[in-house]
Amino acid sequence: MKKLWLIVAIFALISCKNEATTEYALISGKITNTNKVTIYGVSDRGFKEKLALAEDGSFKNTLKAGSYFFSHGRKRTPLYLSAGDNITLNFDAKNFKNTLTISGKGAGVNNYLVAKKNTEKKLIGEGTTVYTQGEVDYKKTFYGIKTAQKNLLNTAKGIDPEFKAKEERNIHYAYLEKLKIYKSYHSYYAKKKDFEPSKEFLSEFEKLTYDQEEDFLFSSAYKSLVTSHYKSKALEIAKETDKYATLAMLKVSGSIKNQTIKNALIHEASKYNITYTDDIERFYTAYKAAGSTNKKNKAEIEKSYIALRKLAKGNPSPKFLNYENHKGGTTSLDDLKGKYTYIDIWATWCGPCIAQIPYLKKVDKEFHGKNIQFLSISIDVKKDYQKWKDMVKEKELGGIQLFADNNWKSTFITDYLIKGIPKFILLDPQGNIVTANAPRPSDDELTALFKELKI
Repeated sequence: MKKLWLIVAIFALISCKNEATTEYALISGKITNTNKVTIYGVSDRGFKEKLALAEDGSFKNTLKAGSYFFSHGRKRTPLYLSAGDNITLNFDAKNFKNTLTISGKGAGVNNYLVAKKNTEKKLIGEGTTVYTQGEVDYKKTFYGIKTAQKNLLNTAKGIDPEFKAKEERNIHYAYLEKLKIYKSYHSYYAKKKDFEPSKEFLSEFEKLTYDQEEDFLFSSAYKSLVTSHYKSKALEIAKETDKYATLAMLKVSGSIKNQTIKNALIHEASKYNITYTDDIERFYTAYKAAGSTNKKNKAEIEKSYIALRKLAKGNPSPKFLNYENHKGGTTSLDDLKGKYTYIDIWATWCGPCIAQIPYLKKVDKEFHGKNIQFLSISIDVKKDYQKWKDMVKEKELGGIQLFADNNWKSTFITDYLIKGIPKFILLDPQGNIVTANAPRPSDDELTALFKELKI
């Protein structure tokens, strides 16, 4: 058995080495005093993989070339891999700062990235004080960070010229991104509600173009700037012609000339928002008209479209069976027929969900005794079961309080394609869908809808 395991391990290692010479990289090493290290994709935001550590903390992994960060505890450390890299990464989680070592092919870039992050942290200082600075001092702070990072880049060893050129632009984009957020951050942290920076503050944006494909793929800061630019255009259109900003974003994205950027922004505007539309046919028509050529993205949206058609007004609602009821026993959806049912999908860790509770109580009180019942379904994980029990009691939550059988993976949740919470659904007395995207309790449109239905 041991010989068989050894043969498999050797074969896997040979396979990894072969892949590393094409578009993959190898990463190995030893991490101690933790068993929770997760690698997240930056280039591919959908990538998430828990690092498999042996008993002594050692590991070996093969990753596709690209940008990542690895998370351990509350720390997030950047990781950049080029095709053929073979990096050794070691650290003690209890003394990360003093024990981190990165060596091997590709180490130069990653040691630079760690130093870059530490430099920014040091120059910004603790907390949010930097965002309370006046615009002159604020710009001076981040220009100083930009200069320090460029100096680090120019003196770093083991960095190829291609990466260096892209990273130099990335540093500038990161600086511009900090200028971009100043208005909202300063307004919030300095408590200046109507704050407006001077016209000269954003003068450096005059030279910025939004069609650089290489920078869009390499720099998350540039991608953020491009996305923000087109979102602003979409909001202008939405104010003038259409209250649906997402449809406006699809229209704006469809006008982008660079197909790579166009595909990315179309998908960004669609992958979650498609589940929140009240008119799936209109949304899908706008999506197709936008002109994405990414086959994978198109297949994903088409799959969502087909599933969401089943959630149209008048269709029978997906069902759930025997969810635990806070008051005792279990409840199934069919048990609730006979009245309109307003469903709140929430969790104890969800801030926006908690914020809706006072409004939900108010609406519940206003319509108490009428032809409607209020149902809240927690999608907390099992380890937070007691937290759910306690919160329902402490906050004196009314209505019907249920605990879903498998959190996000509960069939009822996946049948409704719920990708974010809070989520509100309204069913009629026969258990058919009135709307799979009901207004929030804090929205006056909810009580208007109830009155329109003569509840």
